[in-house]
Amino acid sequence: MKKRDIIKKLDTCGLTEFQKRVLIETMKIPPGEVRTYKEIAKAVGNPGAYRAVGNTLRINPLTITIPCHRVIRSDGDLGNYSAPGGKKKKEKLLRKEGAI
Repeated sequence: MKKRDIIKKLDTCGLTEFQKRVLIETMKIPPGEVRTYKEIAKAVGNPGAYRAVGNTLRINPLTITIPCHRVIRSDGDLGNYSAPGGKKKKEKLLRKEGAI
């Protein structure tokens, strides 16, 4: 799916502009890499909004396209994962990609 198509899809999901920016920034994380919630917050222009980043990723409407599993806590903990399988699934995905 092309970026413009993803943005169009996000526009139909009732998200705020902040939430859309978070999801688009998260989409940029390549396989095998991770970013922290704080790094995403800073990248979207709200450096103190790392909890809001987490809340946004929890409601990610395009989990296959937008890899929210690639976002972790600053202390290295994986953080939560709202998809089926939870944190164990997140760890499995990151290991498969070679990110951890």
